Amino acid sequence: MPERVAQFITIGGRVQGVGFRPFVYRLARQHDITGWVRNADGKVEIHAEGEPTQLQLFGEALRNEAPPLAVPGPLAVAHCSTKGTNAFVILDSATSTHADIHLPPDGFVCADCLAELHDPANRRHRYPFINCTQCGPRYTLITALPYDRPNTAMRGFALCPVCRREYENPFDRRFHAEPIACPVCGPHLQFVSEDETLDDDEAALAAAVEALRAGKIVAVKGVGGYHLMCSAANDEAVTTLRARKPRPSKPLAVMLRDLDALRAVAHTTPQLEDFLASPERPIVLLQKRAGSSLSQHIAPGLAEIGCLLPYSPLLDLLLNDFGGPLVATSGNLSGEPVLTDSHEAQTRLAHLADAFLHHDRPIVRPADDPVYRVIAGRPRPLRLGRGTAPLELELSLSLPEPVLALGSHMKNTLCLAWGSRAVVSPHIGELDSPRSLDILAQVSADLQRLYQVQASQLIVDRHPGYGYRRFARERGLPLPEIWHHHAHASALAWEFPAVKEWVVFTWDGVGLGEDGTLWGGEAFIGAPGHWRRAASMRPFRLPGGDKAGREPWRAAAALLWETGQAAPFAPKPLHQAWTHHLNSPATSSVGRLFDAAAALCGVCTHASFEGEGPMRLEAIAATAGGEAIPLPLERDLTGVWRSDWAPLLSMLGDTTRPAAERAAGFHLSLAQALVDQAKQLRAQSGIQAIGLTGGVFQNRVLVEAAIDCLESAGFNVHLPRCIPVNDAGLSFGQVIEFIAQQT
Repeated sequence: MPERVAQFITIGGRVQGVGFRPFVYRLARQHDITGWVRNADGKVEIHAEGEPTQLQLFGEALRNEAPPLAVPGPLAVAHCSTKGTNAFVILDSATSTHADIHLPPDGFVCADCLAELHDPANRRHRYPFINCTQCGPRYTLITALPYDRPNTAMRGFALCPVCRREYENPFDRRFHAEPIACPVCGPHLQFVSEDETLDDDEAALAAAVEALRAGKIVAVKGVGGYHLMCSAANDEAVTTLRARKPRPSKPLAVMLRDLDALRAVAHTTPQLEDFLASPERPIVLLQKRAGSSLSQHIAPGLAEIGCLLPYSPLLDLLLNDFGGPLVATSGNLSGEPVLTDSHEAQTRLAHLADAFLHHDRPIVRPADDPVYRVIAGRPRPLRLGRGTAPLELELSLSLPEPVLALGSHMKNTLCLAWGSRAVVSPHIGELDSPRSLDILAQVSADLQRLYQVQASQLIVDRHPGYGYRRFARERGLPLPEIWHHHAHASALAWEFPAVKEWVVFTWDGVGLGEDGTLWGGEAFIGAPGHWRRAASMRPFRLPGGDKAGREPWRAAAALLWETGQAAPFAPKPLHQAWTHHLNSPATSSVGRLFDAAAALCGVCTHASFEGEGPMRLEAIAATAGGEAIPLPLERDLTGVWRSDWAPLLSMLGDTTRPAAERAAGFHLSLAQALVDQAKQLRAQSGIQAIGLTGGVFQNRVLVEAAIDCLESAGFNVHLPRCIPVNDAGLSFGQVIEFIAQQT
């Protein structure tokens, strides 16, 4: 009989909070391995004793059969002395101040738990907080690591005897499932309205469904925060929600019971359905299906709706009982992070919601829903959130000291980076309110505490007016500054390490440029740490400065005045101020060109949300054909190639032509201008690799037209895949650019 030998195995990666120790335990029993497993230093440690062949099979299974939510790293195997163990056990977690932490995002409700949820014979039948080792909240539940129940928001719920037996049974699906709960010992629902308060789960759920059927708006506490929900087929309910929020036209997400229900309201594909049903359960923008039951007010003026499937047992029950689609928009005040605390939600959302469906499981930190859009053939993230963040990324170069990048003022995320690792936070939002800054401070502290990393520097955008500047100064740390568009370009470059020299187009709203003007239509040559502005757009001055972002007519007036034309729709005093260069900063922003085009086409003169004009313009452009107008391209005195948008004005203002045709022509003209710039820069530098990044490249019509032309001209085109193309990716780009500048 072969002699038994021992190995000490260490596995890093995402192996805590995903049922990895129970998996190891069952695997050890299966292969006749004795010893132990434990969480330690953010990794899993295993002492394994067995015959050499058994240990080999055991090691292969550790790599090849890991739980679905796990992302294990390589196995580090060392031979060690046997200890004569005669069983395999799970030891208590070991703690350390130098842990290699991998924090799991929140998981959807798995198929096994769903089956139990709807099984009348199961003791967790219709229990809204059912979970197991393979599903349930993680990021929004964990207060500290290692991931043990006392370090979660469930520490206040003592296990009943039956749950305790499941938790301690190595052959049970809930063996060491830290959020384990049941109707006897776990969290419960509470329904609150002006008329009543109901604490029974079934009564609370039934009351919420009744309110939704009556056209009411219900604030529902979910996994990472509150949703504001109403019937998605009820025009009056949707318009009431819009009026109260106020959110007159920004699209609303719709939650569907299942894929059959989704197919009835939107066009989809098998690949997209797989993505919608994946553990991330994202919101995906899909083409509307004509004649569906959805209210026309869900996404007015747009061809797409944001769709998602239920990702928690509570939401599954709610959709099942309601029997139709529900609006599921963030439970917040516009621009702020989603609300998480029951008392605060009831206070701050009282003017929005007719009723509340609370629960008493604490949400440790907010995580809004992630959003994706299919662009150039694949879903691409527009917003990171519940299920997709914290997003853990590997750096090609190592940092000598930890840093925390604070990102942008809009679509804010944070990025903590140390060693060869970076972690991007879920979406925080706009930094215009005290609560947004409070959440930024909380997430900043949480990331550093959970990952046991203390930042030595805070990386910031060079714009002095960003909302986090005071927060950053108060920390008393060095504040290295990164140019806005360099960060965009560097985030893209990280995704494609094989490319060493780039031409990167960074088109967005506005970001402070190196010459003190507001850039947003730039092309850079180089690589992270070595970007050189090589092309741009003809600059123009924005009357009213920041106001132009919500009033597209101002950008339209600017283009007309810049070319010596009248803008009769603009007040005379504004023209006088513009003439005297008062509060009219210069910009090269393509985002503002889109605003101007939307206003000149009569699509949107006043925007109720950021990007409304360009989104409406894109929607009508997709319905018509158009022709590209050649834009003159000349080199200025600084050596920068500039495209002149002036020839577009007569076409955009030609009211004898359909607005959709003008919109299509505008998109094609900008795509051709981009290609013309790319050709000049290739002739100048020999570079074939093109990158497209910045919020403008959320526009599918523009991107796909540009890619077609670029590839026909022999370019290799790259668009972000895992980092948002908009300002939500800026914090990670700041880290990449900072590292490159240090080397």
